[in-house]
Amino acid sequence: MLRPWAPVQQRTTPKGGALRCARGTRTVYSARNDGLDLVKGLSMDNSPLILLAAGGTGGHLFPAEALGVELIRRGFRVRLVTDERALRYSGLFTKDMIDVVASETARGRNPIQLAYAGLTLATGTLSAYRLIKRLKPAAVIGFGGYPTLPPLVAAKFAGVPGIIHDANAVLGRANRFLSSRVRAIATSLPGVLDRDPALAAKTTTVGTPMRPAVLAAAAVPYVAPEMNGPLRLLVVGGSQGARIMADIVPGAIERLEPALWSRLILTQQVRDEDMTRVRAVYDKLEIKAELAPFFTDLPVRLASNHLVVSRSGAGTVAELAAIGRPSILVPLPGAIDQDQFANAGVLAKVDGAIRIPQTEFTSDRLAAEISGFAAEPAHLGAMAAAAKGAGRLDAAERLADLVVKVAGI
Repeated sequence: MLRPWAPVQQRTTPKGGALRCARGTRTVYSARNDGLDLVKGLSMDNSPLILLAAGGTGGHLFPAEALGVELIRRGFRVRLVTDERALRYSGLFTKDMIDVVASETARGRNPIQLAYAGLTLATGTLSAYRLIKRLKPAAVIGFGGYPTLPPLVAAKFAGVPGIIHDANAVLGRANRFLSSRVRAIATSLPGVLDRDPALAAKTTTVGTPMRPAVLAAAAVPYVAPEMNGPLRLLVVGGSQGARIMADIVPGAIERLEPALWSRLILTQQVRDEDMTRVRAVYDKLEIKAELAPFFTDLPVRLASNHLVVSRSGAGTVAELAAIGRPSILVPLPGAIDQDQFANAGVLAKVDGAIRIPQTEFTSDRLAAEISGFAAEPAHLGAMAAAAKGAGRLDAAERLADLVVKVAGI
């Protein structure tokens, strides 16, 4: 029996009342998901199961989590198919809700590495096929990353409807491969596949599903800093970008006027190997700084800061828009499809962010931007409003509607 929820004492739901289950006897279960309690039916063995497939990073997992929450609200069961990296994330998907299948990223041109990646993906596809035949899901939904290839390809072989969701302004490589093999495609942004009529015909723009913590943070209004008051700065680098922040940001802080040092309240994601050198700079300047390799409560921190300096992964950009916070975005360079550059452009075009290519991201440039905002805090308020205008909070519901339609449930 697949029962990933453990019963707890009945508590008040987020809207102040109990949700009505689609099936089964009413019992309250806790999702342990940022304080969200979900009402689930006790007898759910016959309710449709939806398999969610995602790469093992937050950018892929968090939209899957958001959809999972919405599907559970509607009375469906959910499980996650992914790789080992996902096990470190807390939230909706506990270990007993996760199925790990073998996968490998196909990168470079080395024939041995490519052969190994192909063999690993084939092995994972066979495992995923067996899993699908055993679990009999109503649909399989992929959120990008190479770990989605085995379950979505297996779903095609098994005759199970497949859907992919892509949060980027440019379709990712794994999703590009899967796009012709699924029943439907969901995108966060309009126009992603307009140049391909066959794919555009089965594409629906839904936005990026937001987990409950982001929705809660989105309800916090932005208050611009006062002219001589505290200036709260959040610096995050994502899974691949924290090193550049450690190289550039401390130097930028050093270049600020000393009067601004006392106003600054800094929160920065810093890798363990960079911690000592970064902390030494801030201690020397007597900056109020909180440094950590990873923040589990990032939506709360986004909402509580005046300015964010970050990479421009799809999830980060979507959350900045949903919550409505001004940002300086530094796209990760070197990507084949330049997806982060395009993502940052979504907010930059509406004046909700400043996009700085990494080649131009220097301590001098960053110091100048921070100093400008400190001198004209009203500009931050205008950027926050512009970013908020680009956000969408109902994406999970829209995607869940598409799942129900495609799966015929």
